[in-house]
Amino acid sequence: MIAGMHEQDILAYVIFGLILNFLFSILFGLYLTKNIGMEEMIRSKGEKEQSLLVSLSLFIPFAKMAITLYRVAVLQFFFLNKGYTHKEFWIYMTHEEENR
Repeated sequence: MIAGMHEQDILAYVIFGLILNFLFSILFGLYLTKNIGMEEMIRSKGEKEQSLLVSLSLFIPFAKMAITLYRVAVLQFFFLNKGYTHKEFWIYMTHEEENR
């Protein structure tokens, strides 16, 4: 038992969390593609690497899904509500701090 749960239950939660993450990530990607355009996204993409914490969150149930939903909230509250565009959000997400 791990944290009061059987290993099979934890594995089921991890798999379900990963499936939800991929679903939200695909839908968020489609949303950005619709609003920015695939060619424009490719042209304006930076070389920013994901942090180690984001990579390790694959092993925590629902953590990647929460990170994706956090990015959606950042887009809405800090970009769209303040008059910025989807493209400016894309540049924020994909470029290093000193390159902006």
